[in-house]
Amino acid sequence: MNASSVPVRAPGTSATAALVAAPALGVRDLRVTRGEVVALDGVTLDIPCAALTVLRGGNGSGKSTLLLALAGVLPVVSGRVEGLAGVRTALVPQVPPVPARLALTVGGAVAMGRWGGLGLFGRMRARDREVVEERMRLLGVEDLSGRQLCEVSGGQRQRALVAQALVQEAPVLLLDEPTAAADVQSRELIHRAARAEADRGVTVILATHDPGACDLADVVVTLEAGCVLDVEQPAGVTHLAP
Repeated sequence: MNASSVPVRAPGTSATAALVAAPALGVRDLRVTRGEVVALDGVTLDIPCAALTVLRGGNGSGKSTLLLALAGVLPVVSGRVEGLAGVRTALVPQVPPVPARLALTVGGAVAMGRWGGLGLFGRMRARDREVVEERMRLLGVEDLSGRQLCEVSGGQRQRALVAQALVQEAPVLLLDEPTAAADVQSRELIHRAARAEADRGVTVILATHDPGACDLADVVVTLEAGCVLDVEQPAGVTHLAP
């Protein structure tokens, strides 16, 4: 498949089966360095809106670098990203272990994702609580709400952090290895949540080593040595135009 094609999931294969007429994001000849290393070297790619795009590749392939560049965390040496001006993004980075003495509950951690949209007095409104509860159910952490974040398992913690990103309701969701070292249940819940967000109309980009994520993707991009090696469209996904 050509990297500039606009793939969408075939009608009936997702909750909304929304068709898209143009890419949400256009990555154009992007070059990013990390120290002396060229981490992305002339990457050009169209990322469709309201779809789940999976980035796969080995360590050092450029998956995380691409996500961090899209999030504005890493500066771009040359090239450009089209479609992100003024658009909010929610990022779940690869995270270190939570400090053992961090006094923060799972529910509190998820609710932090709503802070940016709270009013003058910073009080959670009914709509905020509804979104938090819904995303916690989606990730299967609603029963852990009162537990300390540092006390739950690694997979449960990662689910809470994904839920924290989801409650931001950003148009673009960036997930960097969200299932790394997670248990089977956590992997399945996180993958389903990513698919559900795309079905809601969110542009989801997920970097992973996990082949299970590819089964739910609209687009699978393979990176190698900072370059796009291949762009695939899994079975069940069709083009708008021939």
